[in-house]
Amino acid sequence: MDRSFDPEGTGITVQRALELPGLRSGLPEVLAGADKLTRTVRWVHAGEVPNIASLLKGGELLLTTGYGLGTRPADQRAFVRTLADRGIAALVVELGPRFARLPAALVETARTAGLPLVQLHREVPFVTVTEEIHTEIVNGHYALLQRAEEVHRRCTQALLGGGGVPQVLAILAGFCGNPVFLETPDGQLLYAAGSGPEGADPLQVWEGLRGQHKDASPPAGSVLVDVPGGGPGTGSVRARLVMLPVRSPLAPVHRMAAERAAGVLAVVLMHARQEEELAARGRGDFLTDLAEGRIAAEDAPAQARVLGFKPGSSPLLPVVMRLGDTLAPAGGTAGASPAASGGGWAVLARAVAEELASVGVPVLLGVRPVEGRVPLLVGLRSEAERPAVADRVAAALRAGVERAGMHRPLRLR
Repeated sequence: MDRSFDPEGTGITVQRALELPGLRSGLPEVLAGADKLTRTVRWVHAGEVPNIASLLKGGELLLTTGYGLGTRPADQRAFVRTLADRGIAALVVELGPRFARLPAALVETARTAGLPLVQLHREVPFVTVTEEIHTEIVNGHYALLQRAEEVHRRCTQALLGGGGVPQVLAILAGFCGNPVFLETPDGQLLYAAGSGPEGADPLQVWEGLRGQHKDASPPAGSVLVDVPGGGPGTGSVRARLVMLPVRSPLAPVHRMAAERAAGVLAVVLMHARQEEELAARGRGDFLTDLAEGRIAAEDAPAQARVLGFKPGSSPLLPVVMRLGDTLAPAGGTAGASPAASGGGWAVLARAVAEELASVGVPVLLGVRPVEGRVPLLVGLRSEAERPAVADRVAAALRAGVERAGMHRPLRLR
């Protein structure tokens, strides 16, 4: 791993700063904290006042000629301790008129506090040092952005090549070296990719870290990014992308990549919803045409088989669920288009179909958003079971409507 740019992606290391031409020309000598030179330099500051620590935020490399250090050992110790408490990256003191060599009290306190202390034996222009280090930091940030954009490009290519959510998650998992998951907003698992420690299946990781504790927050250091849904400006969340740091720590560049991939996943999920809704609308059109006599009886079985409905020669039970305007799927009214409804009719159709699967008989289900209807055709084993199956279908329809986030069907017939 390149140690010149810190793994968190927020700056360069103290060691790298000392290797740049500006500081190197000053013949730097590390007097304390030699084992801390991998600390991150977030920014550079130059100052000569005793209370300089109050002006810093942490992570700075402080340049000074020593006029603010004080003349008494007690003042010098206090100066170093306040800098260490502030969390600066390193203190660099240029020798000259103020100090021919750094006081022992200063050096000893820096060693005790674990603060990198560097003295420069030659005069250097501080502005040159500042420009060099800041340029290095900015270039490092740009390199991180490029890495994140490369992941976004690969995800987009996977989508254009016919891939879907699994391919996008696999790219992210390979990039961050950790398992990646796509959840529903309420924490239910949709997809998983990558592997856990020692090659563990990602589902094992999920069960171990999330599945057994639904209300628990992900581990510290995880990356969670919302996948938007419902169209621009709605603020709705369709899913959530989760990276878990179970194999290696996650850095800001991984969050950047996840945020860019979330946009790709939003397109994938929206496309899937639209395709699902169009298919449900197609089945609804077929059932409506069949009921209204626009399809010849001899042609109906073949068209039904194309749509996946194969009841054989058994009796059929037609059912229509009618929805009121207030019960239209979330995101639009009964007559809304698939795009405008945010996939609400697809959600309804899927939820109802999953509930109907428990009935145990063939079912062909469609939607008619314009009329606010959900027509379906149920295959029976015999006429005798018609009342019992009708009751089970009605219960399944009501349960499906509840799962879709609505209240109840207005009328079944």
